Amino acid sequence: MDTSKPRRATRSDIQAMAGIVTDWEKATPWKSSPFTPQEIAGFIDSAFDEREIWVWGDPVVAYLAFNPATSHIGGLYARATGQGVGKALVDQVKQGRDFIWLNTHVPNLNAQRFYKREGFAAVSRHAGDPSDAVEEIRMEWHRR
Repeated sequence: MDTSKPRRATRSDIQAMAGIVTDWEKATPWKSSPFTPQEIAGFIDSAFDEREIWVWGDPVVAYLAFNPATSHIGGLYARATGQGVGKALVDQVKQGRDFIWLNTHVPNLNAQRFYKREGFAAVSRHAGDPSDAVEEIRMEWHRR
């Protein structure tokens, strides 16, 4: 595992974050996106000031976007899994909080297993975002 620690993202990290999302979508057979990398970068940029965005690595190999106003993890993407990077990013946003929630896609079994290991529990299923229509699972974490 990389010995670096999560750090707050800067706007100079946005292109790298958009590239991680784009590459994940291309490598995921059940996930298609109508958005270009530039559009994804625009989405990240437009939410930047309202989110805590944490990154890992230089160059950036993973990131997590968290909305502190709603306790929602809006996205966690990593170039590689199984190296402890996702756990470190999730642990970062758990600090000082008692509750966090997120949505994960139903076909994303690896993500569901990861979040369960991190103490999240599935609480509901719902239709996905209209841009991809993949059903989602809401998962919640409560400090014990």
